[in-house]
Amino acid sequence: MREGSYQSLLYASLAVVIIRFLHAADIHLDSPLRGLERYEGAPVEEIRGATRRAFENLVDLAVSERVAFLLLAGDLYDGDWKDYNTGLFFAAQMRRLDEAGIPVFLIAGNHDAASQITRSLRPPSNVTVLSTKKPETAVIEELEVAIHGQGFASAAVSDDLSLAYPPAVPHFFNIGLLHTSLNGRPGHAPYAPCTVEGLRSRGYQYWALGHVHQREEVSRDPWVVFPGALQGRHIRETGPKGATLVTVREREVIAVKHRDLDVFRWALCPVDATGAMDSGEILDRIGKALEREMAAAEGRTVAVRLVVEGSCPAHGELLASPERWISECRALAFGVGGGSLWIEKVRLRTRQPDAVRPAEDALGGLLRSIEDLRAGGGLAELAEEFVELRRKLPPELFENTFEDTEALDPTDPERLRSLLGEVEDLLLARLLTSPEGP
Repeated sequence: MREGSYQSLLYASLAVVIIRFLHAADIHLDSPLRGLERYEGAPVEEIRGATRRAFENLVDLAVSERVAFLLLAGDLYDGDWKDYNTGLFFAAQMRRLDEAGIPVFLIAGNHDAASQITRSLRPPSNVTVLSTKKPETAVIEELEVAIHGQGFASAAVSDDLSLAYPPAVPHFFNIGLLHTSLNGRPGHAPYAPCTVEGLRSRGYQYWALGHVHQREEVSRDPWVVFPGALQGRHIRETGPKGATLVTVREREVIAVKHRDLDVFRWALCPVDATGAMDSGEILDRIGKALEREMAAAEGRTVAVRLVVEGSCPAHGELLASPERWISECRALAFGVGGGSLWIEKVRLRTRQPDAVRPAEDALGGLLRSIEDLRAGGGLAELAEEFVELRRKLPPELFENTFEDTEALDPTDPERLRSLLGEVEDLLLARLLTSPEGP
């Protein structure tokens, strides 16, 4: 054993031994961040390099905290990438950890199972890749730690892999490494489903999960943790991202802390436009909201989706010329943050404070039909009408191909309700801005 490896990672006081380790998942190295590339002047290069720089931050943290080991709970890569520079970058970062005496234990996730890099590149000497055929246990005798795990052999695993995990090794600190949706999480495919009760039955002290990109402490008895993605990649992955630092004393977890490691942040920013008389007043409110987002990002570049909502007299002005107004929002963002603040999208969800009398024409008739549909509860019936149509059409038409957008399911009454509101807003804008007026 090289000097400065495990010995430097153990803190002994009489019979008390303290161990620290890092738990990360869903790295998605070189995955493209989506949502800004189409805008002139957007920080495209910064976006493209974000996952690598976040991973470098993870390695920096492991070295500075002198952790005993690093756990990667799946989706290191991002599908069938054929650029071996991605794998070479990973190997270079593992070499840094090897020089610090830090071993790495990882499992393949659903994206890794589809990766050409995963199948072809030999892992660095300090990296242990647990089996995809059955659960495997890696034992660190010096630390009295046992790490149990199984990776994905294919891109879609529907079995509960945890059922075959072995019982805890007696007198060791036992960790379960698993890529799973647990009992289901919104926005994530139901892969390797399992339950907290099932995990608890193994007798492990810590379950290091992956697959869900939002950090979550599912349980503390035992600890069951999703660390979340290392770097947000689009507007559905907002807020701080990073890894979990775990401290263990005498085979008991005494501290679990999230550490921010992302370099590019996404934020959903609601702005209350209630009572605003004109667009200038709303822009003032947006400016204050953007300043708060900049402060929360702590020096990172941040991409913001503005959601402007509320009842206000300015509603008609906004909808009359939405493109011009959205351009004003982008200019405002540049003034607030320079090159460190970008508007990913602007959602207008304002409404007219007083009821508008539908005109006696085709548009007015449509408005009345919309109101009747909403009031009469006919959306459920309308959704039923689409069921047979959906069966006949290719399923990919209804899939969320781009993760920064919301999938369209015409059989979902609530989705239809949201579309109904958008249609009504467009019709109201036409009525409010017509020469004859409402």
